[in-house]
Amino acid sequence: MTSFRRGDIVLVDLGFAAKVRPCVVLSGTRPDRTRNLCIVVPVTREIRGAECEVPFPKPAWLRETSVINVLGIAGVDQARVQRRLGALPPERLDAVLETFCRVVGVESKHLAP
Repeated sequence: MTSFRRGDIVLVDLGFAAKVRPCVVLSGTRPDRTRNLCIVVPVTREIRGAECEVPFPKPAWLRETSVINVLGIAGVDQARVQRRLGALPPERLDAVLETFCRVVGVESKHLAP
């Protein structure tokens, strides 16, 4: 079983027609011992200025400026993760987790590292 760490940026087949995209891993290592799943949020070029978007510093492997769409959260089988692209800077990961907590209505202090 391949495992990824919270904050890793991975290339994921999201199961849509030809839709392989970079995503940020939100789940901790092996969140469920009976399933090979991880929780991810997609990186997208569709910037709408919404409250659920977190600015993303453009790495060399991205063609355009993008954002992390926290509302695009998905549970995916780790077999759909094609490879690790890098890691999100800690301050951006904090912003993603704070946005996630706000969206689901919990205080960020309840989210374990």
